[in-house]
Amino acid sequence: MTSIESLQPGAELDNAELCQTFGCGPQGGMRRSLKTNTLVIISNHVSSIYDDRWIRGVMHYTGMGQKGGQSLDFMQNRTLAQSDENGVDVHLFEVLQPQVYTYVGKVALADEPYQETQADDEGNPRVVWIFPLAPKGSFVPARPIEIVRDLEERKAKQARRLSDDEVAARARRSGRKEVGVQPATTKQFQRSIWVAEHAKRRANGVCDLCDQQAPFNDKTGQPYLETHHIEWLARGGADTIENTVALCPNCHKRMHVLDDPKDVRMLKAAVQGAIQT
Repeated sequence: MTSIESLQPGAELDNAELCQTFGCGPQGGMRRSLKTNTLVIISNHVSSIYDDRWIRGVMHYTGMGQKGGQSLDFMQNRTLAQSDENGVDVHLFEVLQPQVYTYVGKVALADEPYQETQADDEGNPRVVWIFPLAPKGSFVPARPIEIVRDLEERKAKQARRLSDDEVAARARRSGRKEVGVQPATTKQFQRSIWVAEHAKRRANGVCDLCDQQAPFNDKTGQPYLETHHIEWLARGGADTIENTVALCPNCHKRMHVLDDPKDVRMLKAAVQGAIQT
């Protein structure tokens, strides 16, 4: 059994492990445990209606209550608001993948709770309480960029199911001057500069997919094209001249959004033709 003391930032638990570790209930985003004298708060970015976000290393966490205006005296909102003086340890988890609870660590109020307008579970505007929470550790654990991008796509799919009026209303409410930041890590492939340069010179200023001139010249006066691996490096593709093409920005984005097999076949044929001539 995992103990609270052994948990390290970045540790991943399922719901059963979380409940067993903290002695709390299995539901809700704010789970009070009298057994361990803790308050587990969960920022669920996958399925929650709340608009939680990181700003300059502080989690701005939405309080308890899914319908109607929230009260600072309501259940665990009160516990969290008084956590500096009530002796309850507050532990933060984030959910960026279904059923995976990633431990951030112990947190404490970084400032006074404040109010803002968000949508309730029926999409109606209401006033909620936001708790600025700072990790007691020295850092916020970063997430693999693939997980962050998958989460963004999930949310985009949710947005596409809403009506124009619902999207417009939520956009007006959610707009803010200071943008939240999700720490993320990414792999950096060490690609050959010679293979990339060869692909661009072979293209001679013309996109290998749409067969159109580069849309503009860069600051050095060279036609602007971007190198692309037909079989993606992330999928095990090789960094070779046979697998590398030069594309205009529009076609490059097309390949990463659509990944159309017809386009792949066309690029492979174009490379083979260019290499053989």
